[in-house]
Amino acid sequence: MAKAKQVSFPKSKIKILLLENIHPDAVALLRSEGFIVESLSKSLGEDELCEKIKDVSILGIRSKTEVTKKVLESAPRLMAIGAFCIGVNQIDLAECAKRGVAVFNAPFSNTRSVVELAIGEMIMLIRNVFDKSVKMHRGEWDKSAKDSYELRGKHLGIIGYGNIGAQLSVVAESLGMKVYFYDLVEKLALGNAIKCPSMKELLKKSDIVTVHVDGNPKNTNLMSDKEFKMMKHGAILINLSRGFVIDFQALVKHIQSGKIKGVAADVFPHEPRSNDEAFVCDVQNMPNVILTPHIGGSTKEAQENIAQFVSSKLCDFVNAGNTYLSVNIPNIQLPSQGKAHRLIHIHQNMPGVLANINGILARNRVNILGQYLKTDERIGYVITDVSRKYDDKIISEFKKVPHTIKFRVLY
Repeated sequence: MAKAKQVSFPKSKIKILLLENIHPDAVALLRSEGFIVESLSKSLGEDELCEKIKDVSILGIRSKTEVTKKVLESAPRLMAIGAFCIGVNQIDLAECAKRGVAVFNAPFSNTRSVVELAIGEMIMLIRNVFDKSVKMHRGEWDKSAKDSYELRGKHLGIIGYGNIGAQLSVVAESLGMKVYFYDLVEKLALGNAIKCPSMKELLKKSDIVTVHVDGNPKNTNLMSDKEFKMMKHGAILINLSRGFVIDFQALVKHIQSGKIKGVAADVFPHEPRSNDEAFVCDVQNMPNVILTPHIGGSTKEAQENIAQFVSSKLCDFVNAGNTYLSVNIPNIQLPSQGKAHRLIHIHQNMPGVLANINGILARNRVNILGQYLKTDERIGYVITDVSRKYDDKIISEFKKVPHTIKFRVLY
């Protein structure tokens, strides 16, 4: 039995495409691994991306690039996608899984930045600081305490108690706020936060409402006319989550009536693809409304953390097959084996696949040094470490195993 030759695809031929001005730390880390890296400052439309992605093995994006089924059909070499942000609703995750494309994101890396922006905007809005600043730039001196309040003692309602909502809860309480939260999933309340049994109860209690939900389409128009009517008169609304959760047309009416005293929005239903495109929104030029261009996580610290975190996950997947924290492929994290070849097999979750794999190894008298299988309802992912000596024909046999999606030899 001959020693198998190196069949893993060389790093120097693995092409990585990074879009939307991803932090230079990611570019540097990936290039240091020996990959070919191309970085663009903007997102690409579907047709542009279909053309650009044909020979790409790893794609890196942020929130504006849509990775559709059509795009994935144009990417025969694609192994992984890195979302250098929190959300992954811009990616067709089911189609990625179907094609064995692992998707990684940064669920924690910009949490603190978003929390700090939310706190800052609460203070700006409850004190009318933004409007007073605008007047000062026009030469108007408006020194008054009218409609200006402290955060201390106010009721904060947090819709969505995930990584950001929970940390915001702690920081807000340290400022003396009374915190309520609502989440569809059972969550442990931190500090003295109180879980509300319904969103209606939260809206009725809160002086300030801040939204921190995920990209589930069911959250579309989560805050609309009905919800605005439930809120306290003179309440403040902050949205740093997804643009489609707010019905902006309904919001205009409630700002004009005084029902909503202040608004801060960082995300919008329609956002420009680049800094060169014009921005249009229904609440532009309205009083006590702070609009920011999707910068909740746009701090130096957050972008560095995201760049390092997502890049390291992509490298771990390519180099070792590790899928820990992948959002669409069963999670496996195994240490490297010395004096071994590592075989990666992604398949449809059907009975008998592992038996077929091990049957191939047994027939060819190949010794298994380590093996781990993890499945979900659709996909099976198995890492097998085998001895250095085996016949190359098992590679073709692995690829012919029924229900195989992808197979590769790492080392």
